[in-house]
Amino acid sequence: MARCARVLGAVLLTAGIALTGLPPAAAAGDGYLRLAHLSPDTPAVDVAVAPAGEPTAAITGAQLGYGEVSEYRPLPPGRYAVSVRTAGGDPATPPVLSTTVELPAAGDARTVAATGSFAGLQLAVLDDDRTPPPAGMARVRVVAAAATVPALDATVPGRPPLASGLAFPGAGDYEPVPAGATVLRVTGDGTATEVPLDLAAGSVYSLLVLDRPGGGLAVRPLVDAVGAAVVPGGGVEAGAGGTAGDGRLPTAVAGAGLLVAAAVLVLTLRRSRR
Repeated sequence: MARCARVLGAVLLTAGIALTGLPPAAAAGDGYLRLAHLSPDTPAVDVAVAPAGEPTAAITGAQLGYGEVSEYRPLPPGRYAVSVRTAGGDPATPPVLSTTVELPAAGDARTVAATGSFAGLQLAVLDDDRTPPPAGMARVRVVAAAATVPALDATVPGRPPLASGLAFPGAGDYEPVPAGATVLRVTGDGTATEVPLDLAAGSVYSLLVLDRPGGGLAVRPLVDAVGAAVVPGGGVEAGAGGTAGDGRLPTAVAGAGLLVAAAVLVLTLRRSRR
C-alpha cells in the first residue's frame, strides 16, 4: 500500500503541474529570450540561438512565419548569438542574418525580432520590461510591424496615447492602462482599426500591429508577464487576434485525466496484491 501511495503521489504531482498551465520552472538565476518574425514580406525563417562564440551549439530554435512569436526560453545571463536562415535550410550554412543579444542579469527578458521589409531585413533586440504595474492596472506597449502603415497612433479610451507617430518598424514604451475590458484604436495612413482587449490586473502586454492578409490591420496581443512579473510559457493571447486551439488539451481537462488515471492505477495495484 505504501507503494500505491508513492505512485499516487507522483501522479498527483504531475496533475498539479498540468493544472497550473505554467512552463517548466527556470533556474533562479535565469533570464528569458524569445524570437519573433515581424517582417510582412519575408517568408518563414528558422531562428537559432547559441552561446556567443559557439554558433554550432544551438540551444534553442524556432521556425516562424510573419506575426509568430516563440515562447520564452530560460537562459543563464550572458551573450547569445541569434541566427536567421530560410525555413528548412541547412543549419550548417552561413545565416542570412545574425546578431548578438545580452541577457545582463537574472529575470531580464529580451525579444529578438526580424523586422522591416525583406529588402532591408534586420534583427532588432527589444527590452521586455516585466516590472509589475500599479494596483488595478496593466502595462502595455505597441509594436509597429505593419508595412502598410509607415507611422501609427494607438489609443485606448480615457488615457494618454500609447503611441503617437510610431514608425514601422518600431516599438513604443510601456504605458499603464486600467485593467479590464477596453478598446484599442489604431490609426495611420487613413485607416482605423478597433480591437477589443481584456487586460488582467498586474500583467504586462505587447500589442503587435500587423498587416492583415488581403488588406487592413490586425492586432496580436502577447502577454509578457502575468501578475508579479511571472513569465508565461509563450505567445499567450490577450483576447484579440488569437487563433484556434493548438491541439493541446486544456490544462484543467488534462489534470482531470491524470487524476482519473491515478485512481485506476491505485485500484489495479490493490487488486494485484489480493
